[in-house]
Amino acid sequence: MSTLETNSIGKYSGNNVSIDDALNLKSYTTAQRDALTSVAGDMIYNSDDNKPQIYDGSSWSNLGARNVPVDYLVIAGGGGGSSGYAAGGAGGYRTSYGTSGANSSEETYISASLGTSYTVTVGGGGAGGTTGNGTNGVNSVFHTITSTGGGAGTTGAGATGGSGGGGNGPGNAGGSGTANQGRNGGSGNGESGSQAGGGGGGASNTGQNAPGVRDGGDGGAGLSSTITGSSVTRAGGGGGGAFSNTGTPTAGSGGSGGGGNGGRAGNASSTGTAGTANTGGGGGARPNFSSYAGGSGVVILRYPNTLTISVGAGLTSSDTTQGGSKITTFTAGTGTISFS
Repeated sequence: MSTLETNSIGKYSGNNVSIDDALNLKSYTTAQRDALTSVAGDMIYNSDDNKPQIYDGSSWSNLGARNVPVDYLVIAGGGGGSSGYAAGGAGGYRTSYGTSGANSSEETYISASLGTSYTVTVGGGGAGGTTGNGTNGVNSVFHTITSTGGGAGTTGAGATGGSGGGGNGPGNAGGSGTANQGRNGGSGNGESGSQAGGGGGGASNTGQNAPGVRDGGDGGAGLSSTITGSSVTRAGGGGGGAFSNTGTPTAGSGGSGGGGNGGRAGNASSTGTAGTANTGGGGGARPNFSSYAGGSGVVILRYPNTLTISVGAGLTSSDTTQGGSKITTFTAGTGTISFS
C-alpha cells in the first residue's frame, strides 16, 4: 500500500494547489524502471539517465521531450542450409507498418524521443554447412524491437529460430518458428538410397514437408510490406535438398521473399542458392557439398519528413522520401541513431 507523507495541509481560497517544498519523484534505475508494471501517465526519476521520465503506454521518454512516431520493419538474418538435405529458415520478421499476406502481424510504432540514442543492428545471414550443420542467422535490432535469427538446417531436426529450419531426412521434423515472427520448417523424408529435406519456414507460411522420398520441400513464403512505398516481399524460407541413387531427385524451391533454392545430388546433380541479401531469406541445402548461407537482414524506419536522422559510425544506410515521410534503410552493421 502506498503512503502519503506530509507535515501539514493548508487550505487556499484560490483554485490552485501550492506545495511549499520540492516535489520529489520516486527514483529508479533503468533496470528497476523496466521491471515495473506501468500504465500510461506514470512518472519516475531515472537515476541512470538523471532525468524525469513519463510512460506513454508503450515506452518511457524524458519528461518534456517531444516524442515522434517511428514505424519499423526489422528482419533478422536467415539461417544457413545444411550440407545434407535441410534448408535454413527465414529470419524473424517484425513490423508496425503495411504488411499483407497470411499470418501477418503488425505491432505498435515506436514513440521516439528527440535527441535520444537508439541502437540499430542488422543481423547477418547464417553460414551454410560445409560438412554438416548450417548456423542460425543473427538477430536484428531497433531500440526495444528484436527479431530472432532464422533457424539453420542441420543433420537432424531443424533448428528453432525466427522461422524454423527444415528437417533432414526421414524422422526429422522441422524447427519451430518464433511466435509473431515466423513459421515452422518442414519435415524430411527418405528411404534407403534416397533422402530429402524439408523446406525452411518463412514469415508467412511453414516450410513444405518433403513430398517424396527423393523430393525436397519448398521454402515457406515471406511477407510483403509497403513501408518503403511499394510492396516488397521478404523473409522466405530456403528450399530443401534431395539425393537419390535409385531415381531422379528434385530439390525444393526457395520461398518467395529471398529464400534460396535447394540443390540435388546422386543420379542428377544441381546447385542451389543462398538467401538473398537484406531479405532475411533462408539458405538452400545441397547434399554432399558445401551448402548455402542465409540472406542478411534489414532494418527500415519510416518517420515524419520534418525530422532529421543522425546515423552513427558502423551502420550502412540510405534515405528516401515518400509523401510526408522519410524512409531510412539500414543494410549492414551496428550502431546508434537519433532524431532531431
